[in-house]
Amino acid sequence: MSVDRTQVLRAAAALLTRKATATMDEVARAAGIGRATLHRHFAGRDALVRALEDLGLQELEAAHDRARIDEGPADEAVRRLVAEVETVAPLLSFLVTENQLFEGDQRNEGWERLDARVSALFRRGQEQGVFRIDLTPAWLTEAFYGLVGSGAWAVQDGRVAAKDFQYMIAELLLGGARRSVEK
Repeated sequence: MSVDRTQVLRAAAALLTRKATATMDEVARAAGIGRATLHRHFAGRDALVRALEDLGLQELEAAHDRARIDEGPADEAVRRLVAEVETVAPLLSFLVTENQLFEGDQRNEGWERLDARVSALFRRGQEQGVFRIDLTPAWLTEAFYGLVGSGAWAVQDGRVAAKDFQYMIAELLLGGARRSVEK
């Protein structure tokens, strides 16, 4: 029987975003395969998490592309980006809690590419006079990903309605990032 690796990763992502401490046995069951089959594709949890990181980064980059963050006013681009990352937000939320991905010298360059794109968006907004200049683009980038991850957990936990995800994140982020209009 042929196993679809992407299908296994999606099943693992769905489980691990709900239960970050799930065992490899639980991941195999969620994917509908045996533990031995899972281990043939992923030697252990570290290999599985690295593969999930690759999948998450691909999906995040695609979301950035779909959001066209280099186009139009920066605040509108932020709203589009929030909308596009919503589907990958639970996986992002899981990945950013996996310390192994951010320790040592094996950090995936995809994180730097994504950070650079979002930072450039906030920098552009500062240059357009839309965003505050006392908050660095790097900080606004961290705030963006923090809110997206927290929003994903809140929706998953049932504390926030899924239909409110985009609105709440965009309003809180933009409300804090926008320059005040002096009267």
